Amino acid sequence: MTTHPASAPEEDEVAVEVAVLAAASEVDAPDADDREQQQKKRRRKKKKKRRRAPSEEEVAALRSVLRWASRGEVAGDDDEAGFGHPPRAGTRRPRVAVELHAHSARSDGSLSPAALVDRAHRNGVKVLALTDHDTMAGVPEAMEAAKQHSIRIIPGVEISALCCSEPVHILAYYGSGGPAKSQELERVLGRIREGRYTRAKAMLSKLASLDMPLKFEDVCGIAGDGVAPGRVHVARAMVEAGYVESLKQAFSRYLFDGGPAYATGSEPTGESVVQLIRQTGGVAVLAHPWALKNLVPVVKDLKAAGLHAMEVYRSDGKVSVNCRIFLQQD
Repeated sequence: MTTHPASAPEEDEVAVEVAVLAAASEVDAPDADDREQQQKKRRRKKKKKRRRAPSEEEVAALRSVLRWASRGEVAGDDDEAGFGHPPRAGTRRPRVAVELHAHSARSDGSLSPAALVDRAHRNGVKVLALTDHDTMAGVPEAMEAAKQHSIRIIPGVEISALCCSEPVHILAYYGSGGPAKSQELERVLGRIREGRYTRAKAMLSKLASLDMPLKFEDVCGIAGDGVAPGRVHVARAMVEAGYVESLKQAFSRYLFDGGPAYATGSEPTGESVVQLIRQTGGVAVLAHPWALKNLVPVVKDLKAAGLHAMEVYRSDGKVSVNCRIFLQQD
C-alpha cells in the first residue's frame, strides 16, 4: 500500500559521526570506542537491509488479495503472481494500492462518495474502504460509482467511542454485502450521531466563553444536509469567522482532545463497539493509535474485547514510531 520511508539518523548514530570527526582532527586513526561504534552502525544497516522471506500463509494471502483486487485478472501460480519468488528480469512484482481509511462529505470529508471513488481511481487505488464517521450512508453511492472503474469498495465506518477515559475511534470493515444485523448497528450509530449535535452545541458554548461566538445553524450548514456536525465543521466555521487562520490552528489551540473547546457526545465504550462490530460480521481495527495518551491500556482493553488489528501507517505514509515501539515490545 505504501513504501517504508527512510528513517532519520538516530541520536547515537549522529553522536558517533561527530565523535569520529573530532578524533580525526587530532589523531590519525580512531580509538577502540570509535571502531566499536562504527561496527555497531554497520551491523544496524545490514540488519535493516535483510528482508524476511514470506511464509506460505502470507504468500497465499497476498495472492488471494491480488486476485480479488484485480477481479481475477491475475494468473494464479506463484511465479506469474510474483509472490514468494524473485521477479523475472525486466519485470516488476504486481502491486495493489489500497486505501483503508477514507472519509467523504457524508461525514467530515470534502468530496461526495462518488467523487472520492473517482479521485481514488485516478490515483491508482484498487481497493478503497469508505469509513465515514458514525455513518455508512455513503457506501451505496461509492459502490455504484466503483462499477465505472476497476476498483473494489470495502464497506466501512469509523465509530466514535470512549476507552480508558479517552476518546477512541474504531474502524469497522465489512464484506461487500455489508454488516449482518444492520439494524442493530444503525441503532448504535444513530445514537452517536444524535450526540454529535449535542456535542457541537457544547463546543460552541465553550467557544463563546472564549469570546469566539458562532451560530449553531452556520456549523450545521457547513456540515451539510443530514450530516451530523463534527469538530472539523466547527473548525471550518472558526476559519470563516476569522478566529483562526487554519483548521490545524483551530485543533491545536482549541479543539484537540481535552482542549479548551473540546466536548464529548454520546459515545459508547470501546469494548462494546468492538463486540458490536464482531457480532455484525465485521473486522474491528483501532484507528490512529499514535494520537492516544494511554496507548498500552487502551490496546489491552480493546484486545481483550476482541480487537482484530490497529492502524500503524499515518496519512503521510510513515509508520508511527509509537506503534512500532509498542509492536516490538508486545
